[in-house]
Amino acid sequence: MNGIRVPPGRAGRLHLDRRLAAARSATDLLDRKLRILTAELAGLQQAATRTEREWNTLAAAADQRLLVAALLGGQRATRLAMPHGLAGVELRYATTIGIRHPSGGSYAAPRGPDPWAGLAVDEARQAVREALAAAVNHAAAARAAQLIDAEVAATRIRLRAIRDRLIPRLEEARAKLVLAIDEQERGDAIRLRLAAARPDAG
Repeated sequence: MNGIRVPPGRAGRLHLDRRLAAARSATDLLDRKLRILTAELAGLQQAATRTEREWNTLAAAADQRLLVAALLGGQRATRLAMPHGLAGVELRYATTIGIRHPSGGSYAAPRGPDPWAGLAVDEARQAVREALAAAVNHAAAARAAQLIDAEVAATRIRLRAIRDRLIPRLEEARAKLVLAIDEQERGDAIRLRLAAARPDAG
């Protein structure tokens, strides 16, 4: 029946009623989830735009400071001022309706020798650190927006599949089954009346 397997008779109608109730409940839940995720996505996209702007501003300032440091102290001075260790990045995570996503991050400057090589180099070093911290924050915000956006799209697909395809098929199958049950009951009633009106053969 419409690609849906249904037990015969009244058991089939009860089965379809339960499936319809479950499908309608699922659409309510998915609709609520979609509203929450859409609101969260709007906030995350704003955060990604803001952090990108901050990162671009700080990166441009760092480029300017590095240029000044190179002009005043030469390339050798900027090379000698670079620490030799590895930088550290730590991400914080949050969960929105079961979706784990970055909620921010922090940047730790590399460990190692950090000699003072003059004011221009020191200012350039600080500007680069600020730009890298902003880059980490932007990466976290952009990734969070990307993950929530993907979940919004998947939720919309699931909601449409249930609301626009499954529920109409179940309703159609139920209507056909109810019609078949009614016809069978009318036929049984007519046969009973005919049998009752027939004189006994004996």
